Amino acid sequence: MSTTTSPLLVLHALRLSGFAAPARVAEMSGLDEPAVAAALGRAQEDGLVTERTGRISGWLLTPAGRTAHASLLADELEATGARPAVEEADAAFLTLNEPFKQLCSRWQLRPDGTPNDHADPAYDASVVADLGPVHEQVVALTGRLAKSLPRFGRYPRAFTAARERLEAGDGSAFAKPLSGSYHDAWMELHQDFLSTLGRERSAADGH
Repeated sequence: MSTTTSPLLVLHALRLSGFAAPARVAEMSGLDEPAVAAALGRAQEDGLVTERTGRISGWLLTPAGRTAHASLLADELEATGARPAVEEADAAFLTLNEPFKQLCSRWQLRPDGTPNDHADPAYDASVVADLGPVHEQVVALTGRLAKSLPRFGRYPRAFTAARERLEAGDGSAFAKPLSGSYHDAWMELHQDFLSTLGRERSAADGH
C-alpha cells in the first residue's frame, strides 16, 4: 500500500506542473476532484498554495509550500525505503535523456537545419518509430519504480497515451507544451526525480 498522502500528492502535482487547475491536479495525483479541492483548501489555509484567477485560473505553490513539499518528499522516501529504487531509476533515465533530446530536435528540425513543417509523413514516421526503444525503456523503468513508490505508476500510462496519439497522427503529442505531450510527461518525470531525491540539476541532466 502506498504511504504517499493526499497533501503530498497535491503539492507534488503543483511542483511538477508549476501552475495547474484542480482538474489537472486530479489527473496528475490520481485523486478525485473533491479530494483535490479539500486538500487545496487546507493547503491555502496553511499558506502553502495560492490561487490565481483570471483568463487562466489555477493554483501554485508558495515559497512555504515548496519547503513543505520538499520535507514531505524526504519523509516519504524514508518511510518507504525507496531511495535505492529511485536512484537506480534516475540513473537509467539519465541515459535516455540525451537520446530523447535528439529525437525532439529531429522532430522540430529537418536534417538540413530547416524547421520541420511536418509535410513529409515518412520523415515524421521515422522519428516516431525511433522513439520506440526509448519508450520501451522509460515505461519499463517507471513501471519497476512504481512497485516501490506507487505514485510513479502514472508515467507508463502518460507516455503510452502520448505515443498512441502520435501513432494515430496527432503531431502535437510529441513536443507541444502543456498538451499532454510526450515531452510534457518527460519533463515532469525529470523534475520528479530531481525533487524526490532532493538534488540539483547537473550537467548530466541536460535540459
